[in-house]
Amino acid sequence: MAKSKTLFSIFFIPLLFSTLITAKDPRFDRSLSPKSLGLRKEKLSHLHFYFHDILSGQNPTAVRVAQAAMTATSPTLFGAVMMADDPLTVGPEPNSKVIGKAQGIYASASQKDLGLMMMLNFAFMEGKYNGSTVSLLGRNAVFSGVREMSIVGGSGVFRFARGYAQAKTFWLNTTSGDAIVEYNVYVLHY
Repeated sequence: MAKSKTLFSIFFIPLLFSTLITAKDPRFDRSLSPKSLGLRKEKLSHLHFYFHDILSGQNPTAVRVAQAAMTATSPTLFGAVMMADDPLTVGPEPNSKVIGKAQGIYASASQKDLGLMMMLNFAFMEGKYNGSTVSLLGRNAVFSGVREMSIVGGSGVFRFARGYAQAKTFWLNTTSGDAIVEYNVYVLHY
């Protein structure tokens, strides 16, 4: 009898404690099937719109929220940080139909040329993309003919998005900084 109690103690008690310890140590990750989230075959979408960045006038769509001590004397405005809520439109005209907003931050990140660090969400308000967003992150060399930036995510229709955006200046007022930029965005999503 004593031998069976000893064997019971040797095998059962450690098993009991390991079960209790495991129960108190929940997992923070697990593998899922894409189908369990309703993900279907991946699609490629092409979005084309115009971005209106207005710094001047009584209703600017982008405002400076921070700057470095040297920004005012820098030829590239190095250190300037802008917050944007810019309209996205179907055409380049200011009164063209608004399909969404570019909301986020861009900052002058280069001391030698006008290179902006862009961190924006394109938030759509029309059609099948209403309520969905695409997130852009990248370098925008403003005076280059066409600039390419990364699409790093999205929401709604664009969950798990990835891709790239090409920006091309349509119009720029070098005095006020106001600009209209044409965007072609290529997004892989489910």
